[in-house]
Amino acid sequence: MRLVVAAVLTIAFASLARLLRGVSVSGSIAGAILAFLLYSTGGPGAFGALVSVFGLTWIATRFGYRRKQKLGTAENDQGRSASQVLANLATAAGFSVAFALTGRLICLLGTAAALSEAAADTVSSELGQARQASARLITTWKAVPAGTDGGITLIGTLAGAVAAGLVSAVCVLTAVIPAHWFWIALTAASAGMIFDSLLGATLERRDWLNNDGVNFLSTLFAAGLAMLLA
Repeated sequence: MRLVVAAVLTIAFASLARLLRGVSVSGSIAGAILAFLLYSTGGPGAFGALVSVFGLTWIATRFGYRRKQKLGTAENDQGRSASQVLANLATAAGFSVAFALTGRLICLLGTAAALSEAAADTVSSELGQARQASARLITTWKAVPAGTDGGITLIGTLAGAVAAGLVSAVCVLTAVIPAHWFWIALTAASAGMIFDSLLGATLERRDWLNNDGVNFLSTLFAAGLAMLLA
């Protein structure tokens, strides 16, 4: 019965995400698969956390969209592709599956941290570009145009930390993780957001890694750090 509920909810969620143009057709298919894995292995709470990530990132992406179009940094109006969805959510789904296989609750902490980092990274980037024309390169602190790989803004960083806190709070409220792990998930997600910028300023700017690779490694870093801290 749980698998039937998971299938129905994930199909409905993926369809809504596509209708809102949060994801492309391929992105909705990838999202449906990952959402199904999260619900069926991590429970409804993990699915609820995923929905909160989508909601936060969708709002942040649409905020100041015309300004971002002028800057040339706006997200595709058809939504995020399958590769982008996988880069942001595969780590969370993977640790959720690991929880189902091992029964170790700490795996769900990895899921919570990865989801929180995914929200933090997107929100920080999107709001930073929408509100400020320039950013600071995290490695040199040199002024660069908003949207530059490795560039950070104060507004974006603070907004990203808030987004991480909101998703971590959802994970606590839906019993994905116990309350005493809230700060661990938040700290690891925020650190992952900074790690994302470091990768962007170094590997991505040299074309050694693309944005999907940066996003995947950042969620993996956040999950690993959270489990280490616990």
